[in-house]
Amino acid sequence: MVKRACAGLVAALWMSGLSITAAAAEDFPFGMEMTLDAPPQPGSKRVPDLDIGDNGDTVLELWCKGGKGQFSVAGNTIVFIAGKIEDRNCPAARAQADDDLIAALSAATNWKRQGDLIIFVGPKTLRFRLNTN
Repeated sequence: MVKRACAGLVAALWMSGLSITAAAAEDFPFGMEMTLDAPPQPGSKRVPDLDIGDNGDTVLELWCKGGKGQFSVAGNTIVFIAGKIEDRNCPAARAQADDDLIAALSAATNWKRQGDLIIFVGPKTLRFRLNTN
């Protein structure tokens, strides 16, 4: 009886270890780079990119502008705070698209991961693909 109870406990611990590992595999991708899942704007090859450091410090390369920000994550809740953004003498349409993207990132309240796809959920949903190559 004691052997059976111990075997059951070992099996339960082993199974919980597997589920913890599976959950960890879907953690927020700190230390990775991701690209907005969108085509380039007309006349450009550039697509916005986020390079997120291990502690959430982020370098943004947008349609034209670039800058820094900070991600904070707790479970599936996310907060993005934009830092200094360089106004690189952008055409008005690209500058507005950059401002809209920063506003959408700042308004996101949740995130989820589906494989290499990171989805920021808020008033506007943003989809980014992890750069895995």
